[in-house]
Order: sequence, then structure tokens, then C-alpha cells
Amino acid sequence: MDHQKMLEDFKKRFKISLLITVPILVLSPMIQSFFGYSFEFVGSKYLLFLLSTLIFFYGGWPFLSGLKDELSDKQPGMMTLIALAISVAYFYSSAVVFGLEGRFFFWELATLIVIMLLGHWIEMRSVMGASQALEELAKLMPDEAHKIIDGEVKEIKIKELKKGDQVLVKPGEKIPADGVIYEGSSYIDESMLTGESEPVERVEEEEVIGGSVNGDSSIKIRIEKAGDESYLSQVIEMVKESQAAKSKTQNFADRAALWLTIIAITAGTLTFGSWFYITGDIAFAIERMATVMVITCPHALGLAIPLVVAVSTTLSAKNGLLIRNRTAFENARKIDTVLFDKTGTLTEGEFGVEAVESFSDDYNEEEILQKAASLEQESEHPIANGIVKKADTDQVELLKVDDFEIIKGKGVIGQIEGTDMKAVSPGYLKENEIEVPEEALKEGPFTEVFILEAGNLIGMIRLADQIRASSYEVVQKLKDRGIKVKMLTGDNQKTAEYVSNELGLTDFFAEVLPDQKQEKVEELQAEGDFVAMTGDGVNDAPALAKADIGIAIGSGTDVAAETADIILVESDPLDVLKLIEFGSLTFKKMLQNLFWATGYNAFAIPLAAGVLAGFGIMISPAVGAVLMSMSTVIVAINAKMLKFN
Repeated sequence: MDHQKMLEDFKKRFKISLLITVPILVLSPMIQSFFGYSFEFVGSKYLLFLLSTLIFFYGGWPFLSGLKDELSDKQPGMMTLIALAISVAYFYSSAVVFGLEGRFFFWELATLIVIMLLGHWIEMRSVMGASQALEELAKLMPDEAHKIIDGEVKEIKIKELKKGDQVLVKPGEKIPADGVIYEGSSYIDESMLTGESEPVERVEEEEVIGGSVNGDSSIKIRIEKAGDESYLSQVIEMVKESQAAKSKTQNFADRAALWLTIIAITAGTLTFGSWFYITGDIAFAIERMATVMVITCPHALGLAIPLVVAVSTTLSAKNGLLIRNRTAFENARKIDTVLFDKTGTLTEGEFGVEAVESFSDDYNEEEILQKAASLEQESEHPIANGIVKKADTDQVELLKVDDFEIIKGKGVIGQIEGTDMKAVSPGYLKENEIEVPEEALKEGPFTEVFILEAGNLIGMIRLADQIRASSYEVVQKLKDRGIKVKMLTGDNQKTAEYVSNELGLTDFFAEVLPDQKQEKVEELQAEGDFVAMTGDGVNDAPALAKADIGIAIGSGTDVAAETADIILVESDPLDVLKLIEFGSLTFKKMLQNLFWATGYNAFAIPLAAGVLAGFGIMISPAVGAVLMSMSTVIVAINAKMLKFN
């Protein structure tokens, strides 16, 4: 059953069970005694039995089936505790209906089921649904491909592609499968797959990856890997395996429930054995045992965690954190190593102008930018977009360009006001033996665009994938907390080293492919580190899934967001600090709630068992009910007091 169906199922069972609970409460002798009224008629106890049977099997079914699953997995938890309590209440009370001496616990049974259904419903509604990461990964592939058959192009479905097929990929289209170019060349945007920030030139006999985006030229490729063998399919498989492993993590409430289950069984068994030995009255011994076991399962425990989750989820969203995995969120306090992707995470993920320089006395820097942006406005290249964006930001008016033309892999040319202008790469200058001023060359991950007027070098624009302003602050603050800050990137060594030195990172790993990113996470975990991975691309998905806590930058791909445990809505790395701080506050609030939800057992269980019976002190089920109600109210109020500034 998927997440949405489970959510609707709990909602339906809660509402129906709530309706059935009303007459059960009205008919229960203990409730009548508590509120001082009497309502009894012929067969009323049998009607009470029938209604309770209905709620036990219908409302209690998720817990009874959960008991079976937990015992099969040898991991008893919340479901085991709830199923044990409602079963004792139901079967003991049923025996009383048909002759056993004692009192009914049907009202306990009904209210316990209703509150636990409510708790699970709140919990599931508060946390985002099951991950759609695999579906999002699949969306990266186009639906159809242009297969070349006997020189003609035919549209076919992607799933029909086989190794050896020849395919045409037009400008701007996604490459349908892994293959090798056999005709043409183009710049391929692989950033969402490999993390390489700059489009990569691919020529004949070079490999291209399915899911990457073709640039401004048509290419023909020969399919090498299709279906399950493709790069993207392998990424999908890694994500699937990592998510499956993570989903087995037992949450904190389940651990508390396990201990309460052990306490309930132990206390109940000792109570029955002791009273039967002392009195010889089996009915009285069973009643004491049932009272102990029912009281041991506090109603508040079912709400203790879900209520905190509901409040913290809302507060987190207001503070730019979307929680998809509450266990990971609770564990944020354990983080001792944060791994950052580079492109789109520590950096902006797009080219920005670092500097504009003029080599001519006739033009200032603004005029150099004006001529460059005017030329580049017709180009779709990311570098061109960066230059045009800078001109727009600086409110530089663009000029009319005639005879615009792209020089494949080297730049653009055109005429401005009747003069030949070029915006070209360093390679073009080298080929044409045009000398570059020494001051123009700078160490770092920069891309230079040189501006030529009538063949003469008049200026230069330096671009780079710009480091986010907040990246400097988050790295320093994490290090101040004793947390190691490292970078994983598919980008080249030179770029990675520059960013690492700029930010003062603990360490970095460059030219790392997606499967290698996952391996790096595993290596650090094997060394005992509790790892948080922060990224935004498809190439980060396996590492996000494998990390102890996966954190996605909100502006990144849907794939990264769906794979992650936490999403940073504002795309600000500084929010990683918010996550750690608020995760710690939330965990403390959960501990407080678990204390209030279970702490009364320290008093209620011994009294219910009758340890002070010799002094005339023995807790009645009604008093136990009052204690449970008080703990539930305290838990609700305490959850509402969670604050985060």
C-alpha cells in the first residue's frame, strides 16, 4: 500500500472508530460510575461486546497486522505494544461478558485504538509522502528517440532502443541513451548528471550519457548501453538500494515502545503469579494483570512523537526546511561530517562575471561589457548567458548586431556599427597568434572571453561558477562546532581546489562520478563518521540516499529533492546550521514528551499491581485512566511549546 492510500486508510479507520467509541463509552459501567449516571438495559453488555469486537478488529487491524510484521522482523516496537494492550483489554473484557468475574476494559480498548489511529494519521500527514525519486529520475529521459533506419529518421519509444542502434539528437534535446558520437560534435550539458559546471565539448568517437542535454548542434550517436545497462539506470538502482536500506531504521518511539512491551509483559506476569499465589483467586489475579498491562500502554505515547513532528514540521517549513524523513531530522544533532556538492550548492551553479578588463585606452570596462553582451545576446551558451545577465544587472544598453555567426567551439562574431567584432576563447587567440597581456591570466577555475575589434584585442571578461556568499559563513560556523566540512564534486581538480582553498574546507574530492560519491559516503561511514550530504543534482542522488542525512538544495533537480531527507527551500547552505540546531531542539522536545507519556508508569504500574495493597492502597482502572489523560494533555501542551527563532 502506498503512502497516500495508507494515509486515507488511517483517516477512515479513525473516523469510523471514533463514531463507534461514543456508544461504547456511554455503555461502559466504569464510565457510568465515574460520571455518576446509570444506563443499562437487557442485552446492553452484549451490545457493548459487539461494538467493541467491531472496533477491535476494524480499528485495531493496522496494529494487529503491524504486530505480525514486527515479530517477523524480530523488531518489536510501537505496533507490538499497542496490539498487546488492545488484545489484553478485548479478550479479558470478553471473558467477563461471558461469565468471568471482573470488570470491563472495553472503554480502554476503544479510546486506545482511536488515539493511536489519530497519532499515526497526524504523523503520516505531517511528514511528506514516500519518495518519488525513482520516478523523477525516469523523467530525465525523453519519451522518444529519432532512430536512423536506412538513412531515414523514424520516431520510436525509448524502451525500444537497443545496443547498436543509430540515433539523431537535435539541438536542445536530451540524449536518449548512453552512446558514442559517430557524426558531428556539440557541447553537452552534463551538469545534472556529473556535476561538471561547464558544458563539455563532445566530438566523434567520444561517449555521451543518456539524460544529458545536447547543445547547439545536431549529432548522430551509436547506442552502446540501453535499458538497465545505462548510466542513469545504474544511478536509479543505487538510489533504490540505499533508500531500501535506510527505511529499515527503527525510530525512537519504537525503541521506547519495545521497553514498555517488555515491562508490560514482565509486570503483568509477575502480578498475576503473585496474586494467584497469595489469594488463590484466579479472577482477581487476572483482573490485576489486565489492569497493569492496559495501563502500561499509555495513550500519550501514541501522540508524543507525532505531535512534536507536526509542530516541528510546520515551524521548519516556515524557516525554509522541508522535512521528509523525521528520523534523519531527529538525528541532525549527531552530524560530525558535512559533505557538500560544489556546483549549485556551494556555488551558484551558473556562470557569473568575475571581472571585466579593458586593454584599450579607447574603451572603459562598461563599454567592453556592452560590446561583449551585444555579441553574446544571440547565443544560447551558458557563458554567453552569464555575460548578458551581467549587462542586464548593470543596466548596460545593448547594441544592434549584424551578420551574427557562431564559430564552433571558439566564440561568436558579428558587426557592431559597421565594425567587425569577436568574442572568442583563449584557444582562438592562440591559433591566430594574438598575444594575451600577462595581467589577464589568473590562476583559478576561470573561463576567459576575449573581445576583438577589427582583429585587435581590446578587452576581456573573466567568468566563473560563483561561490555563494553564504558558503563562506556556513563552512566557518560548522568548523567552529567541530564539524568536518568536505566537498564532493564531479568538476575538475583545478576548480575543486580553488573552491576548497577559498572556503577553507577540511578536504575535497574532485572528478567524482555518482557511484564514487556514494562510495565516498560509505568510506566515511565505515570510519565512524555520521555523514550529512548536501547536493542538488542527479549526480548527488545516490550519495544523498546513502548518507545518514541527505540534504537537498531547493533550487536543484526534483531528483535530488525526492531522494533527500531534508530540503532547503531557500537554496541557502547556511540553512544546514538551522537544520542541526532545530533538529537538536526537536529531539529534546521528543525526549520530554516521551518522559511525560511514560513517566507515570513508575507510579501507576506498582500501584496497579498492588504492591501497597497491605496498606489499603490499590489503584483502580478509573484512577489509571485519569493519570493517562493527564499525561496526554501534558504531552500536547509541551509539543505546542516548541519554538525556533
